[in-house]
Amino acid sequence: MTTLDILQFPDPRLRTKAAEVTRFDADLRQLVEDMYETMYAANGVGLAATQVNVHQQVLVADMSEDREAPMALINPRIVAREGEQVYQEGCLSFPGIFADVTRALAVTVEAVDVDGKPLRVDVDGPLAVCIQHEMDHLAGKVFVDHLSGLKRSILLKRLEKQRKAASA
Repeated sequence: MTTLDILQFPDPRLRTKAAEVTRFDADLRQLVEDMYETMYAANGVGLAATQVNVHQQVLVADMSEDREAPMALINPRIVAREGEQVYQEGCLSFPGIFADVTRALAVTVEAVDVDGKPLRVDVDGPLAVCIQHEMDHLAGKVFVDHLSGLKRSILLKRLEKQRKAASA
């Protein structure tokens, strides 16, 4: 397995809309394994292929404390959503930045697995937030897009300040 480089905001490639996966082969399985490795190495709970500069509709997630509940969703689509929740989100492409984002409380997602077999998952709470967050990446969106202009501006200034301090 390989740890991949995670794109950092404001890299314009984070705004790329991912293409549907049509080939279910060893390369796709390797990508998913590398994405798990990358996510775990970065102490993340979710990762979209867009974040590692692969513009295919692939996301991985694992919200378990013991890292034993990996989930890979290929070509995911939300087919039902219910309720609303506010959750403090972070993002591996925005290190050290967190903000409250409003999302659906529960979602039903249809996707396929790495072998192209259809699957349907019903998730709620933090895992629902994670999947919605990663699906945004596949659509070329980032979590700060859900914030007001003022909040977004404050967070982006904080991010820039952190980067300057880190490079000093």
